[in-house]
Parts: sequence; C-alpha cells; structure tokens
Amino acid sequence: MPSLWVDADACPRIARDIIVRAAERTDTPTTFVANHQVPLPPSKWVKGLAVSHGFDAADDEIVERLQPGDLVVTSDLPLAMAAIERGASVITSRGEALDKSNIRARVQMRDFMETLRASGEHTGGPKGYSDVDRREFANALDRWLARNA
Repeated sequence: MPSLWVDADACPRIARDIIVRAAERTDTPTTFVANHQVPLPPSKWVKGLAVSHGFDAADDEIVERLQPGDLVVTSDLPLAMAAIERGASVITSRGEALDKSNIRARVQMRDFMETLRASGEHTGGPKGYSDVDRREFANALDRWLARNA
C-alpha cells in the first residue's frame, strides 16, 4: 500500500483533519513532516515526524523517504517537483493535482512572482482557505485513495 506524506508546515488544520480521518478510514500509512511537533490524535496509521529547523529540512526528509506511488500533500512547488521526479503523486491542500504536465510551468510562474516581489512589486498573498478548497481537497484525496487502496 502506498503511503501518504504531508508537508505539515503549511498544511491548513482543516486539511490535516481530513487527512487523519481518511487515513484511519482506509488504513493508509500517513506521516506529517514538519519543523515542529504537529498535534495529531493517537493513531495506528498516522504519525508525526519533527525534523531539524534547517531550510527545507522537512521537504528533504519527505523526498528521501517517499517511494514511487506514494502521495505527497504540499503547496511547496520545489518539493512537489522533486516528489514527482521520484515517482510520487502530488496534490495541494486545495485539491490541485500537480504532475509532469504542469509542475514546470507552476515553478516558473512562482519564480517570476518571486522576482517581482524582490523588485518591490506588491503581488498579494494566497487567498484564504475556503469551503470550496476544503471540498476540492477532500474529493482529490478520496479519488487518490480509491485508486490506490
């Protein structure tokens, strides 16, 4: 059975709760990786992994441990690209699927926006996590679990 890896540093609490319930329901090994201890309920299927506070330490740990066919939940595009290159599936906490067909364009846009911000341009931040985002994420996770259970 494939495992589920969560980039927990930026995972919304609502998405975390959805993941925990889904892991318990489907007996899916799930690991939340973060630079701090993530509050999780006691579970046979869900565990937390706190890593050092170094830059990208959680991302590096996920990439090192994942196996082809695993699912990574992240909105971190460089992590998503590395996971895809290692054969993992990737979805964001908003339910967007990232794969070989779209990850490079997303990383290039991220880099472009970063350049704009560095030059003083105000580009705004991400929109708030909505009920639509929650629903899209839950549906995307359920689809992956149905295919890989």
